[in-house]
Amino acid sequence: MRMLVIGGGIFVGRAIVAAARARGHAVTVFNRGQSGSAPAGVEAIRGDRNADLGALKGRDWDAVIDTCAYFPRQVRALLSALGESTSHYTLVSTVMVYRHLAAAGTTEAAELHPLPDPALETVTPPTYGPLKVACEHEAAGFRDRLIVRPGIIVGPSDPTGRFTYWVRRAGRGGELLAPGAPTDPLQLIDAQDLAEWLVARVEHRATGMFNAVGSPELTWGELIRTSLETARANGTAVWVDGDFLVRHQLDDWSKLPLAISPSSQALAGIFRLSGDKAFAAGLKPRPLTETVIALLAWLQTPEAANAKQPGLDAVRESDLLASWAAGRR
Repeated sequence: MRMLVIGGGIFVGRAIVAAARARGHAVTVFNRGQSGSAPAGVEAIRGDRNADLGALKGRDWDAVIDTCAYFPRQVRALLSALGESTSHYTLVSTVMVYRHLAAAGTTEAAELHPLPDPALETVTPPTYGPLKVACEHEAAGFRDRLIVRPGIIVGPSDPTGRFTYWVRRAGRGGELLAPGAPTDPLQLIDAQDLAEWLVARVEHRATGMFNAVGSPELTWGELIRTSLETARANGTAVWVDGDFLVRHQLDDWSKLPLAISPSSQALAGIFRLSGDKAFAAGLKPRPLTETVIALLAWLQTPEAANAKQPGLDAVRESDLLASWAAGRR
């Protein structure tokens, strides 16, 4: 197939391009070129989707995969530029479109956020989900459309650094401050699994909506144990409760990534989403060990050295561990 990937330069987009190429497809990427050159064998069209889509007009692709739509006007403009030249459109959305994420088991039929003000032009944590709903709504008029709603995506090149923090931290060993309890759920989807499954769905010209999520069996305890063992690090998790997280202002994912505390219970279901529909359609999450091995290798690269690194530094973590120990005496 001839596939056009909107974006394709970072993380998920890059994984989709690699998966499509590995499956023998002719791939074109449309982006600003700010994340480096396209891989060998991939055609690159340089442009800003917010300013000029003229280079796409008159071209013909079998499928378009949109990895970076944040505003409905972007979807509207893209589909207008493509016109009748493309018959299948995939929008990479997010599970944050769901209005209620406190409980486990959210399916594709769950209630979405209301459509935002059409004039909204700012992406923030509260507006991100509603804006993605608006993007999905804009795509609804396209004849053959696939809406993919990923959960928390992990793997090498993750620009958020959220999951990467835990693998990096485990590699240092020692006492490791961990949130909640080892039995708490933690649902993650490897970017490569997402990409390979998505490309396969495009090949089948699949339509509809899918939660693209990881195994519902994963726990925090497994994450810490697997990361320590894979890194061959001598370390021990110290599990602190939610009240401690709130009291020490650790309920912000920039400080302790992925932690769910009493102040973030509205998101507790994000780690127990229903992936049954996608699993039935062939999505097969890889073992956590494979993701951790790939991350440990990536952490040795220059890209990783320059990547975002949220989370606790060693001094702050040591102070917190001392505070927790003192409170337990």
